Amino acid sequence: MPGGGATLPGVHETVGEVARRYLDLADEALPGRVEGLYLVGSVALDDYRPGQSDVDFLAVTAEPVTEGDLGTVAALHETLAEGVPSPAFEGAYVTWAQLAADPGDVETALSHHDGEVTVDAAAANPVHWQTIAQCPVAVRGPSDVTVWADEGALRTWVRTNLDEYWAVWVARQRKLMGRGTMLLGDWAVMWGVLGIPRLHYTLATGKVTSKTGAGEYALETFGDEWVPIVTEALRLRRGEGEQAEDYRRRPLTRRRDALGFMDHVLADAATRFPAA
Repeated sequence: MPGGGATLPGVHETVGEVARRYLDLADEALPGRVEGLYLVGSVALDDYRPGQSDVDFLAVTAEPVTEGDLGTVAALHETLAEGVPSPAFEGAYVTWAQLAADPGDVETALSHHDGEVTVDAAAANPVHWQTIAQCPVAVRGPSDVTVWADEGALRTWVRTNLDEYWAVWVARQRKLMGRGTMLLGDWAVMWGVLGIPRLHYTLATGKVTSKTGAGEYALETFGDEWVPIVTEALRLRRGEGEQAEDYRRRPLTRRRDALGFMDHVLADAATRFPAA
């Protein structure tokens, strides 16, 4: 990799391409400042799917990349997207000191998401910190980086995310109009049916897992009645296999089962892992 980074064995070539190009541009736009680059999300969790997955990152600096750098960072990511339009390269800029401390204490962080660079403290979260602690993918910087990890704080963050994001998301799907029609499509079924047990897994184990890992965990955890819808979500995630007869030409049946499963996992999490 440019700037002293190494190649990434076992990582898809498209990930390596966008990471190399990013470092080239970062070294021009922010010379000497990006000292570490860590990949999180599906790449780190061995679940990267070309054409489906983004590449999530944490760029690490000695001194903060501040709001005064926003224009420079925005131009950097715009140029990157023009040269390598896919996969999307999304993440946040933090310091070594912040990486070694509770991400909840990060008051401001520059974040690139959906093509925009903003100041967003929420971009620093315990799941990313835990991912680096658990399975670091260091493009630049040490693989044995000092990173904060606290299972209690991780579980608290996940519990809040289930309540404030996922429970609200599921509630919006109940009416078969507006956003409620999302669950008639493949993406929302995969996103919800695998996304919620992914956080349930973290509450149960104190570790993080991928969408595929969450589906496998769900098959082992939540009973035979949910096997068809979880298997369907895994089929969509993997992009392989034939759709089960029960769901072929029956999008309303699949939608009903997806809602039922998500409600079940949310209720189980609330019972087994109540908010403090």
